[in-house]
Amino acid sequence: MSDVEYALNAAANIKGAFAVAIVDYDSGMTLGSRGGSAEFDLDVAAPGNSEVVRAKFDVMQKLGLRETIEDILITLDTQYHLIRPIYSNGDDKLFFYLVLNRQQANLAMARRDLKVIGQRFYLDDPSSQASVPAQDQGYYQQAGRR
Repeated sequence: MSDVEYALNAAANIKGAFAVAIVDYDSGMTLGSRGGSAEFDLDVAAPGNSEVVRAKFDVMQKLGLRETIEDILITLDTQYHLIRPIYSNGDDKLFFYLVLNRQQANLAMARRDLKVIGQRFYLDDPSSQASVPAQDQGYYQQAGRR
């Protein structure tokens, strides 16, 4: 099973998950997805959020912020939309797009679970072997992975 398939399956199993995708925010191309419905076209929503990610990175650059985005949360009446960039050493510009049913989901647990899935995805990326983002080094040292 590919790393994309593993990550999508794991994210789709987060409590309250309605839809999940991994998206290249540079091109807007969806690498894979799970879920959605006739009323919620994930093939439109996931790439559409590439604009949100690009806009935030652009604003951060203009402000001179030297930080990383942990996640972006969009709260709707019945849903949470969670966007989490996937950081690696490659040129890939990817993010998770997770849609949660607000009544079923535990937002804090979903954020934590998606972070763990992202770290696993990062570790499995062959281009990630050179270094680990500073904010995640403690995790890898505790897990005995670096």
